[in-house]
Amino acid sequence: MTGSVAGTGPAALHPQQSRRSLTLLLLLAALASGCASGSKDPFVGSKAIEATVVERQYDPPGSGGASFAGSGNYYLVFEGREGEATSHYRFPVSRQQYNRFPEGSHVQLIIVDNNLRQIRSVE
Repeated sequence: MTGSVAGTGPAALHPQQSRRSLTLLLLLAALASGCASGSKDPFVGSKAIEATVVERQYDPPGSGGASFAGSGNYYLVFEGREGEATSHYRFPVSRQQYNRFPEGSHVQLIIVDNNLRQIRSVE
């Protein structure tokens, strides 16, 4: 009868090899988590930007992703300053917001994770 003792044979690791493998695995995991936290997405987070409405766009029902049964899609296009750069944004808005903010309106945008959360009038 042939048999083997558990932990012996070509597949078994020596304790020193096992420690090396574990150390290497932990080192790679630490490096991977360090790299993941170091590359921050600029669109994640929240920001408030003062901007001007430069264009209003309307997609009628049945065009551009709007369903035939709905009332269409409303969009506002904004131009604002972020530091030294001029940024342009296009966000879907409600019909009420579309009617409330004509071209030239000065507003404050609250943007969270690259989604428009609120539009406030700035006097």
